[in-house]
Amino acid sequence: MQTALLRDLDLARSDEIERVAQGMRQTLIEVEGEARGTAMYTLDWLRDRVRWHLDPAQARARVVLALGARGEVLAHTIFRVEGPAEARFGLISTTYVWPAHRRAGLAARLLQCAEDWFLAQGLARCCTWTSSTNKPLIALYRRHGYVQTDQGPNDLTGTLMIQLSKPLLSTEALKS
Repeated sequence: MQTALLRDLDLARSDEIERVAQGMRQTLIEVEGEARGTAMYTLDWLRDRVRWHLDPAQARARVVLALGARGEVLAHTIFRVEGPAEARFGLISTTYVWPAHRRAGLAARLLQCAEDWFLAQGLARCCTWTSSTNKPLIALYRRHGYVQTDQGPNDLTGTLMIQLSKPLLSTEALKS
């Protein structure tokens, strides 16, 4: 199997924005079910959310794509810096691998890409929030050293959400 190319989304490419928005929608459907997943956000809102992440006035973030040999989007992840200046952390907002490309290591590569970027930003920890029912994503994060650090209901659906976190820098590195 050929290794997918990882690169940042090109904001000038509406097809890439559309593919990421569709992946975000599919994540919601897989986790919340068809009715809830499609009702939570419109595709227009999801497209705008992709653009929001890449607007420097709104966020310090990246949208990274995993591309196949013909340039097709196989997977994506969105991650950003969050929190007040004295307690900044990395947040992985969403990761989606299209079903035909799962179990090929793409999600792990995208996770590593996010962690590397967070480290380059000098962040001491990173996390993600996901539905407690999203067993494949929870297993992926646990394999990479994440532990559950919080939980609470999704404000829109009431679904139990869990936070998975990982320290990126040791306490010795933080002191230097």
